[in-house]
Amino acid sequence: MHTIARAHGAKKHHIHAQDITHGILSFLKKNAVLCIATLAATVTAIIVPPDIQYLSYFDWKTLTCLFCVLAVVCAFKNIHFFYILAKKIVQVFKTTRASILALVYVTFLGSMLIANDMALLTFLPLGYFVLHTTGKQKHMAFTFIMQNIAANLGGMLTPFGNPQNLYLYTKFHIPTGDFMATMLIPFLVSVLLITLCCLCVKKEPLELADEKVSLPVGRTVVYSLLFILSIVIVFRVIPFELGLIVIPAVLLFMDRKALKDVDYGLLFTFVMFFIFSGNMARIDAVKTLFESLLAQNVLFFSALSCQVISNVPSAILLSQFTTNWQALLIGVNIGGCGTLISSLASLITFREYVKHNEGQGKKYILLFSLFNFAFLGILLLVGGMLV
Repeated sequence: MHTIARAHGAKKHHIHAQDITHGILSFLKKNAVLCIATLAATVTAIIVPPDIQYLSYFDWKTLTCLFCVLAVVCAFKNIHFFYILAKKIVQVFKTTRASILALVYVTFLGSMLIANDMALLTFLPLGYFVLHTTGKQKHMAFTFIMQNIAANLGGMLTPFGNPQNLYLYTKFHIPTGDFMATMLIPFLVSVLLITLCCLCVKKEPLELADEKVSLPVGRTVVYSLLFILSIVIVFRVIPFELGLIVIPAVLLFMDRKALKDVDYGLLFTFVMFFIFSGNMARIDAVKTLFESLLAQNVLFFSALSCQVISNVPSAILLSQFTTNWQALLIGVNIGGCGTLISSLASLITFREYVKHNEGQGKKYILLFSLFNFAFLGILLLVGGMLV
């Protein structure tokens, strides 16, 4: 009897250990960039021990603006605002080509308003729904890749379209007109390239079921006002501290789930990269190396850096070593194309694709690399003529 009890206890302990291991691996998978950022910050903290200067690393306005935008977007998602908007747009079109174009364009426009990561989290499920329910799964990899590129490049035009834009806009106090003028030509070239790629899709009849879904008017109006408030804060019209008070207070009353759904992992990733970049800037050998590289070509080396450590940390790190914000801004935006790790948005897309298409990861990466490096090459040539 005791032997059976011990065996049962050992089995229970083994299952419990498996659950813990699975939980840890799941967390690492979902928060890979945060884990890397934390590791990088920890290593540099050994070289540069924590001191009072650490407090100067953090850009509190960027963190506040990011939190406000993410919180309001989560509130909109909870009333299915973006889903309804996108679905109505897609239902206007009757062919595969037109619907894929609509999906890509709505992702493109969404990234300009709600940031690239949130646009993908909002519209990739819609892309899956449209193609899956109409039996057009063969176009899913292409559609997801185009939505990913659209999210990365669509967000380049506005200061709040990409997290790195928000940081650089604040860091260098860039006038809004100058910001948009700098990014306009790369943006227009991106629109042209994405459109040409989507036009290559064969025209096939496509139908979507019409579902009756309505928006709660009161919540829609309040959330719209909160979104306007967060955008006004980004454009420095009112103090950012006001948003940190008003937006959480309203959502605490109207939608607590929105506050819980905020991507805090992204916010903590920023915190860790602030520590990492701040420490790197205080290491003389690193400072000398980056200053010499950026003195040769800010655009090229910033885009190259994105391929290795992603675009957000590249923007934070390289901004410590150059004042040429125009070249850096273009570089870290077009640098979002390329490798799978060049942008957090690309990792989100890959994760969504393999979730619905098990065993097709390698095929996806091959097609992803083909399109992304082609876009990167063309946009580097365009950017090189501008700076």
